[in-house]
Amino acid sequence: MANSAGSRKRARQAIKRRARTMALRSMVRTYVKKVNAAVATADYEQAQAAFTASQPYIDKSVNKGILHKNAAARIKSRLNAKVFALKG
Repeated sequence: MANSAGSRKRARQAIKRRARTMALRSMVRTYVKKVNAAVATADYEQAQAAFTASQPYIDKSVNKGILHKNAAARIKSRLNAKVFALKG
């Protein structure tokens, strides 16, 4: 258990920061699932719209340090490939 005032404050901050991080990470995962669900229905327009909506949230998670930039690029690349495969 935290004893000093500074360590108690750090513990409080860690709890708040973790809650914020988990919420943002969950939001990104939800948007990725929406794209995958749209791809599963084989509807290109819906999949493209879902992918376009998901991109800003993936990018924001990188800026906030929740995802690594290469991981975000990989996620976006794979989603884009799935969406593009529906077009052809």
